[in-house]
Amino acid sequence: MQSPVINELIDAFKLLPTVGPKSAQRLAYFLLQNHQQEGHRLATAIESALEKVGYCQQCRNLSETEICGICASTSRQADQLCIVETPTDVIVIEQSGIYKGQYFVLMGHLSPIDGIGPDELGLPILRDRLAQGDIQELILATNPTVEGEATAHYIQQMAAEFNVSVTRLAQGIPLGGELEYIDSGTLGQAFAGRK
Repeated sequence: MQSPVINELIDAFKLLPTVGPKSAQRLAYFLLQNHQQEGHRLATAIESALEKVGYCQQCRNLSETEICGICASTSRQADQLCIVETPTDVIVIEQSGIYKGQYFVLMGHLSPIDGIGPDELGLPILRDRLAQGDIQELILATNPTVEGEATAHYIQQMAAEFNVSVTRLAQGIPLGGELEYIDSGTLGQAFAGRK
């Protein structure tokens, strides 16, 4: 019979995405057996991040300051706003080095079944930014899921009220992809969005 403290640690690891019961058990025992120093470092890092990291008041990205570095940068194009679902989407786009505008992070997508509506996504904040008249182009980079598409459509209608140009990231066949391995949905998007 396992200790209640060990069970609690295992249950805590299971809260993380992609960590199942077996992985959680391995992580817990790894830390407890001979890696207690690493465990203390991990606990300190988690506690510090939870205490110090919040949301940028302008774009809703994770930040240690009220306004994140991207929003505060004068070298970014302030008239372009890329709408993404998560902070990790910002990281991926930034790593590409292609985009030089600003962001707005939804922290999810519309899902009435789950109680996620426009307010939970910060869309009133986005509406205020659009009303200021500084944004010329809104780039929709939501995921190509049913919820992501519904969210993009809602935002597109909001942008139309302010005569803001809306573009959507192209979707289709990945570079180096072979047609026989492409699913029919992706292939359909590629044909519909052909240039």
